[in-house]
Amino acid sequence: MSFSSFGLSEPILRAIGEENYSSPTPIQSKAIPAVLSGRDVMAAAQTGTGKTASFTLPLLHQLANGDKVKSNHIRALILTPTRELAVQVAESVATYGKHLSLKSSVVYGGVKINPQMMKLRGGVDILVATPGRLLDLFDRNAVKFSQLQTLVLDEADRMLDMGFSDEIGKILALLPKKRQNLLFSATFSDAIRKLTTGLLNNPVKIEVSQRNSAPKSVKQWVYEVDKGKKSALLSHLIRNKDWSQVLVFTRTKNGADQLVRHLKSENISAVAIHGDKSQGLRTRALSDFKANKTRILVATDIAARGLDINELPHVINFDLPKVPEDYIHRIGRTGRASFQGEGISLVSADEVKLLAAIETLIRQTLVRETETGFIPNHKVPLTRQTKARPKKPKKPKLVQARGEGCKTTGEQKNTGSKPRRGGNFLDADKSKRSTRGKGKQRR
Repeated sequence: MSFSSFGLSEPILRAIGEENYSSPTPIQSKAIPAVLSGRDVMAAAQTGTGKTASFTLPLLHQLANGDKVKSNHIRALILTPTRELAVQVAESVATYGKHLSLKSSVVYGGVKINPQMMKLRGGVDILVATPGRLLDLFDRNAVKFSQLQTLVLDEADRMLDMGFSDEIGKILALLPKKRQNLLFSATFSDAIRKLTTGLLNNPVKIEVSQRNSAPKSVKQWVYEVDKGKKSALLSHLIRNKDWSQVLVFTRTKNGADQLVRHLKSENISAVAIHGDKSQGLRTRALSDFKANKTRILVATDIAARGLDINELPHVINFDLPKVPEDYIHRIGRTGRASFQGEGISLVSADEVKLLAAIETLIRQTLVRETETGFIPNHKVPLTRQTKARPKKPKKPKLVQARGEGCKTTGEQKNTGSKPRRGGNFLDADKSKRSTRGKGKQRR
């Protein structure tokens, strides 16, 4: 099967050819015809399998011959949970639609809103947005929805996990009732299935892989390590295995910053991206990592869905995620587009239950590995042997007693203290007490 068999327009096929895409992936083979038919679609596929092109290509084809967009209006809306994913999807739209006369734009928080409002003034055919910024633009009358034909929810389960359910509800209430709805995700949670009940109208359901399964192209294993030695083990692995490009996930923003400081102290180039970083810093950090200017990228789960790095070889779970499904999204950053990758988890004793939950979800027991030669401080030679310090002689124990004639383990000592009850020593006053007793009897 080829992309031409879908009936896509020549400008789109030309753009696909320039990207050297030869044949569609399984999700593309099933989703593209369904979207082109005008049906609502509910599709699940592992990350890195071409999910974005599954809705972008047919969307461009449908809009290419439609009515001209009005000022401040949009004809298609793609909602994403994170800024990184929004940028990634917008880049795909621009790439596949570069030979078309359609206009597209991307809006997200963390940057000034005025430039985004200026881009929307002339109208946009395809708008990629995060929920919060889209509502801000609507409140300022910068975007209108009366011309909207298609709504796409990309990574909808992640949007619900991140607490966007209220924003999504508000946005849905603003949109025209008559529209095509497309829902794409790597996994389908129970919350997503509940959402689709009122959102999708008799949808085409597509699942090209087992639900919540890990990519087969990713080799996975676990290192069991003390929590306090994780940083040292990570440095050791990077040096010993000569890893040149590694994406590391931590659970917290503070943890990401601390790990970057540790790696830099080991002369390993590293940078962190998380919610507290400005959009400019996040964009520059990701760009440097993709260009191999930075060896290690440390990220929180906010970046798990939005990173698309060609041939990324290694993903490290420095901390296991609390939501088991996030494990799939994390390791899905490697092993993309038929390339092989490695997903390694550093697991401490307090994460045993989290590991068990992940293994239950993916229906797989992860291999436990040990790193031979690892010591917490790599600067200490492995062959070094330290001499044991000679033990100091024990000081003699002194038994304190009152009066003379008291025996001790070392020497006689008279401190004037009271005799100890039950002690094994001679009672120096015994004869005196006996004499006093006899005197009483005489009197």
